[in-house]
Amino acid sequence: MEDTRSAEEEWEPKPGMIFDSLDNLVQHYKSYGNKMGFEVIIRSSKKGYDGEVTNATLACSCIGKSRSNPVNAFKMHPVTKTDCKARIGAAVRSDGKWKICSVVFDHNHELSSPTKSRYFRSNRIIQPYVKRKLEVNDRAGIRPNKNFNSMLVEAGGAENLPFLQKDCRNYIEKVRRLRLDEEGRLKNVLWVDARSRAAFKEFGDVVTFDTTYLTNKYDMPFGAFVGVDHHGHSILLGCGLISNEDTKTFVWLFQSWLACMLNCAPKAIITDQDKAMQNAIEIVFPGTRHRWCLWHIMKKLPEKLRGYSQYEQIKFSLQNAVYDSLTCEEFEERWNRYIDKYNLHDNDWLLGVQ
Repeated sequence: MEDTRSAEEEWEPKPGMIFDSLDNLVQHYKSYGNKMGFEVIIRSSKKGYDGEVTNATLACSCIGKSRSNPVNAFKMHPVTKTDCKARIGAAVRSDGKWKICSVVFDHNHELSSPTKSRYFRSNRIIQPYVKRKLEVNDRAGIRPNKNFNSMLVEAGGAENLPFLQKDCRNYIEKVRRLRLDEEGRLKNVLWVDARSRAAFKEFGDVVTFDTTYLTNKYDMPFGAFVGVDHHGHSILLGCGLISNEDTKTFVWLFQSWLACMLNCAPKAIITDQDKAMQNAIEIVFPGTRHRWCLWHIMKKLPEKLRGYSQYEQIKFSLQNAVYDSLTCEEFEERWNRYIDKYNLHDNDWLLGVQ
């Protein structure tokens, strides 16, 4: 027991201990945490006028209080925040070295076994050569679980791997979202932030998706997912740059966006009359009602109807039916009269947008 205690005292951080750098201090406290069974995070830091860090607080990852989940109060979640007070405070000296100023040892929760410290998030690292192998195998069509199992065998067991299977899956998913072309350039990219996800949760029943924005200097179409809030204002729900406007690319974009929205599909989506986009929506959003954008339809009137001798009257009557109908029944009645009046039964484009 005395030998064990003396070894622990060697690891323990003590006020007055000096380190050459903040990184060395962090590594020392992390090593101590691994041996004791708790994960270490940088809780806070303070910078001086020159922008360099002058003070830092390193703490147990259980610091802080858990947030309640009012959305689903009956769903159980593991408690990871216990307002633990264990921490160290340190400051930089005039010679650039770091000195521990204060130490709190006591934890208010049960510590993990030191043998399980490899499961701490900060200790789970995928080395560059492993990342490369994951990417090569993924391109070859090897499933993530088979990918991980091969590395498990090579390492001689899970205890010899510094990462978990879910880390491999997460990395593969990230790489899939950022595929590069043969010249090492970015092909497709999707951007969704926390505000977009929160907005979709409240106003995501109907979403519009449009790629008619001007292309940039890289000649990549820009597509935006847009909703409408309770004030009638447009809200951005995500956007992306894509290399092609084919079904495969749209499937990737829609699937990536859906994953960001926790696989919660909108009830309806409005797009232009792009066939590739329509095919992708049928694949990714099979239960979502798909409708075409009215603006795009009306924009095509000259192209599709100018050949008729009564073009001006045809256009005017169609605009009346579209903009002045207050109910579905009223629109259907006006539409049928419109088709009959101008004998447009053979116009495939009009019949297709009905």
